[in-house]
Amino acid sequence: MEHQNHPADFTLQNPEEQKVLNLYNQGLQDLPEGVWSASQLEILNVANNELSELPEIIGRLRNLRMLDLGHNKFASIPPSIGKLAKLRFLYLSDNGFDSVPKAIGRLKELRYLNITDNQLVTLPMELGKLSNLIELRLYNNRIKSLPNSIGGLKNLRELYLMKNQLTALPKSIGKLKHLQKLILENNQIESLPDSLGDAESLTDLDLRFNDLTLLSDSIGKLKNLRFLDLRANRLSELPESMSKLRKLEKLDLRWNQFQTLPAWLRQLEKRGCIVYL
Repeated sequence: MEHQNHPADFTLQNPEEQKVLNLYNQGLQDLPEGVWSASQLEILNVANNELSELPEIIGRLRNLRMLDLGHNKFASIPPSIGKLAKLRFLYLSDNGFDSVPKAIGRLKELRYLNITDNQLVTLPMELGKLSNLIELRLYNNRIKSLPNSIGGLKNLRELYLMKNQLTALPKSIGKLKHLQKLILENNQIESLPDSLGDAESLTDLDLRFNDLTLLSDSIGKLKNLRFLDLRANRLSELPESMSKLRKLEKLDLRWNQFQTLPAWLRQLEKRGCIVYL
């Protein structure tokens, strides 16, 4: 959502009518009381302050479409955030909290969710109810596993999970029929489910710096895959099904444990695919 700031956006002048409030980088430790009376607000940006507590009354702002709480010191997010039924964009990055409330699953209109750079270890099952979500950013946390309900994100196109502690992916990942980008760099993933091959819209798959020793034959079903990064794993062989990846433009295999390489790699290169060994 783009918005051109007007000078009036930076002050709370008419709480009953104001639709935009931008308090970005104001050194705030507390939010002005008048904010909670601004029932018509559609855009609220309080990012990059010193805020540490988000009161339950955030749920009063029922007309919000964009809420940016990033780069503060919030220790938790109140369940009342689930009352913001019109919310489409939610930024929660770089605060330090270790969980998000189950009520987040009530944000049915949400298109973009950013919870990067926090201390998350798990995610609520209710996350899978965000059926209109298009982009989900969860990198730089401590997430050990994904809920199986993630397969319910039927409109998801981009999923960013780099720099977590994942060791595997749920089978339901294959239900993400519109997923185009899956970024899993810097985790501890040891294997991929066969169902990943059902994520037929994938164009970008980044698996560098993980612990993969084998790839499933099902990877050859990803007919739209254009970029596949397998750097710095423990692979010693590749499934022949990869030779069927007709749209592949770049394949990075550096820093693995190959003793020999399959002949079909040359065929990929002849088709125009860049192969890094």
